Amino acid sequence: MHAIATTADTATELAGWLRLQHLPGVGPVAARALLARFGLPPAIFAASFEALREVVPASVARAIAQPPKPVANSQLELTLQWLQRPGNAVLTLADAAYPQLLLEIADPPLLLYVRGRAELLSRPGVAIIGSRNASAQGMQNAAAFAQALSAAGLTIISGLALGIDTHAHEGGLRGAGATVAVIGTGADLVYPRRNLDLAQRIAEQGCIVSEYALGLPAMPGNFPRRNRLISGLARGVLVIEAAAQSGSLITARLAGEQGRDVYALPGSIHATLAKGCHALIKQGAKLVESADDVLQELQWLGGVPHVPPTVEDEPPLLAALGHDPLDADTLAARSGLAMGALMGELLALELAGRVERLPGGLFQRCK
Repeated sequence: MHAIATTADTATELAGWLRLQHLPGVGPVAARALLARFGLPPAIFAASFEALREVVPASVARAIAQPPKPVANSQLELTLQWLQRPGNAVLTLADAAYPQLLLEIADPPLLLYVRGRAELLSRPGVAIIGSRNASAQGMQNAAAFAQALSAAGLTIISGLALGIDTHAHEGGLRGAGATVAVIGTGADLVYPRRNLDLAQRIAEQGCIVSEYALGLPAMPGNFPRRNRLISGLARGVLVIEAAAQSGSLITARLAGEQGRDVYALPGSIHATLAKGCHALIKQGAKLVESADDVLQELQWLGGVPHVPPTVEDEPPLLAALGHDPLDADTLAARSGLAMGALMGELLALELAGRVERLPGGLFQRCK
């Protein structure tokens, strides 16, 4: 479909797009076919039944011939009110500002509801995703990679979930590239509520985007579907931590189908949250250990060299712990400490953010 020079500035134009969005039986693929055949929504609703039947099933053609549903009318009023607020915008599939990368995926949304800097949707970006129940080290890695990539000028794209997503957004906000949050609710809602403050900062400094109608609450099926937009907007997808059955692997699979690069951070062979990343690497994802690895893979000219962290003197117990999770008995044998002294030192390191307590009585260094 060629780009059609139009905007969603007027109530009439927006009404047509919303009516098309809420037609029963019409998803992004069918809607795109109708637009390709007839042009803008008014032409679709003016087309004859016979002409429509050449593109869509008879049931859909009959639905198009019916007067607008009340839901479309109520959505028009709600959306027009929402557009009065500074920073809010609606991009249609035909808008020149609609992100080009999304036009390349199989089922781009008809409408994008945007809060904040819509231009970020068309700038080069990297998606950073991973477990909601991330380890302390994983969250630190997400923030560090995001900050470095954002400082190099890449926009950080993620899904506003707890865990890895949250820290990826935080890191992205600390760099010039900022961040884009692709959400699974209406753009006027924030889920989870714990990220309300973060969402406000993203709306002010970055961009929040949703394909879902305003007012639509969090529903389980929305989140796997929005993942195709996280990968679709990005030039590459970096998985920080993921269990073997993680939803992040769905996004990685979609990225591969969309022709995007997939990167994965390796971890301990004993760590549950490394299993998904290791599976991706076995399937061909690029193993990365630094932000510079990602920049080199992208051939990003704005890249910055990776500077290894300064090696500091570390407590002997951390040296004994190494980089794999260990139980207290093994660590006591390695360090030569009595159990009481060992647990005291571990508690001190945990409070200092140097050691993390894992399920099953295991301990792992954080940095």
